[in-house]
Amino acid sequence: MSDTPATLALPVNVEQIQQLLPHRYPFLLVDRVIELVPDKSVVALKNVTINEHFFLGHFPGHPVMPGVLIVEAMAQAAGLLTQISSRLKGDQGSPLFYLAKVDNARFNAPVVPGDQLRLEVSLKRLMRGMGLFVARSLVDGKEVASCELMCAARSDK
Repeated sequence: MSDTPATLALPVNVEQIQQLLPHRYPFLLVDRVIELVPDKSVVALKNVTINEHFFLGHFPGHPVMPGVLIVEAMAQAAGLLTQISSRLKGDQGSPLFYLAKVDNARFNAPVVPGDQLRLEVSLKRLMRGMGLFVARSLVDGKEVASCELMCAARSDK
């Protein structure tokens, strides 16, 4: 991120997000970071539009965002929490993390074009190169999905 710790300002926009995460279209699923408590929690947004590639086949005539992509969006928000927190400490960023485990995933309502996902992610704990996060997604203040995520630091470099 080109911003220095002293000048980092919210919201974090998509251009800044692309400097922090390796994901690109069509798999970059976070549009903006609007809240951050370093090393603790993040709130990010995903604007869901009819132009999303997955709506072509999920489901024709009744578009619904796949649950696995909602989980992926929450995992990307967790990645942004670690990356931004690291940068605020003056580090160049955390090592690349992979999604290693998803527990207690629940899907309470469909996400459809026109919705805005509010991704709320909190760090539960860090242990030996792994992070455990609690995540939930909301649309219009109602929880549509939740889970626990475990992410592991890349070990092949």
